[in-house]
Amino acid sequence: MEIKIDRIIRSRRRTIALIIEPDGRLIVRAPYLVSEREIKKLVRSKQGWIARKRKEAQSQSLIRSRRSFADGERFWYLGATYPLKIVDELNPPLVLSQKFYLSRSALPHVGETFKEWYREQTRVEVIRRVNRLSKQHNLKYRRIRITSARTRWGSCSSSGNLNFTWRLVMAPPKVIDYVVAHEMAHLRVPNHSKAFWKQVHRIMPDYYDHKKWLKENGSQLAI
Repeated sequence: MEIKIDRIIRSRRRTIALIIEPDGRLIVRAPYLVSEREIKKLVRSKQGWIARKRKEAQSQSLIRSRRSFADGERFWYLGATYPLKIVDELNPPLVLSQKFYLSRSALPHVGETFKEWYREQTRVEVIRRVNRLSKQHNLKYRRIRITSARTRWGSCSSSGNLNFTWRLVMAPPKVIDYVVAHEMAHLRVPNHSKAFWKQVHRIMPDYYDHKKWLKENGSQLAI
């Protein structure tokens, strides 16, 4: 059965990227000169990956729909979960100290409050790791962005910009290390060839177990 491609976006990028949107749509980003026939051939070869990513997107959607932000509900941070406690007055409106303490005044926009907190924590964790690996392996990047991507943990643009989703800080520290190593390896090898995975191994020799953890547990890391 032919997999439907919902949209093809062409640009000056060098490689083809398949993106599964939160609603399950398949978006393809491709270089200008790559034919539609080549794109369809790649999509057919990635049927298993597409099915898995659609399942993960569905799982994340279910998690989001079940969130009530009530006392006792647990939220991820650095690979562990912490219960939520709503308090009357708190500034800043969300603090983690053995529990997540949330100001009652933040309840009308609680989702955004959590996202902004996660975004700042991700920025701190990612910048530290990127700068360390940049020095250790002489990897040059342009800038770091923390995004709201729901189906990708990170990406590296052809111009050397590194992008990471705010959800990343929910994962264990070693998993964050792996995602950062993965994207920084793309600074040298833009595709997922054997040469790319050798580069990842050079940066993080034990990456495989952390890649596996993310594959098996990543769908839980959502709000």
